[in-house]
Amino acid sequence: MPVFSLPPAEPRHRPAGLALLLALLVGGALFAQPAWADKSDRFQPLNFAADNARVDDNQRVNVLTGNVEITKGSIVLRAAKVEVRQQADGSQTAVATNGAGGRAYFRQRREGVDEFIEGEAERIEYDGQGDKVYFKGRAVMRRLSGATVSDEVVGQSIVYDNRTEVFQVAGGGGGGGTSGASSGGRVRGVIAPRNDGGASAPRSSPAPRDGARLAPSGNLSQPALESTR
Repeated sequence: MPVFSLPPAEPRHRPAGLALLLALLVGGALFAQPAWADKSDRFQPLNFAADNARVDDNQRVNVLTGNVEITKGSIVLRAAKVEVRQQADGSQTAVATNGAGGRAYFRQRREGVDEFIEGEAERIEYDGQGDKVYFKGRAVMRRLSGATVSDEVVGQSIVYDNRTEVFQVAGGGGGGGTSGASSGGRVRGVIAPRNDGGASAPRSSPAPRDGARLAPSGNLSQPALESTR
């Protein structure tokens, strides 16, 4: 299995992170959910391994297929196929498709605590320059305390902005009952209560309850990512 490494992006000054907000775009409603994802991940080398790789040095494109795994600091990205592009400013973008159960997988550690943000979708787009992750198709995102799911949101599309620490969740045009799909085109989720120290009480079941339903949002912005397909 080939193993590769891309150099890190050149560090830049950036403002301190804000408290994470779970932004469900329904009439502008916002739900505060601090995440504090690891800020150093953006500037770490991007390493990847796969069964097969096609490297185009002129276009700075690497197309990986077969059991692909990418790591970048605390970030882990797994999929059946990933296209990685090196940008002129040194940042990287990655488009991941398919994987276990037909969905790609993303995971990132929260800074300073034993918690992770993880998610799955049919297509995951990582934008290193904008420091955003786009989940498209049967999208799910969770916050885990150790191995226990504390919060979870389900929708057709989810955008995770690591700089502003905001999740934007959108429903779709109907969800066919498949695990991870939105129900009837609506966003669904469970948000665990928090104490004053910022820790949340973990829940016993990771599945969103029927009583915790959230209305869908409007269209979400898309990243400027290219494809060699």
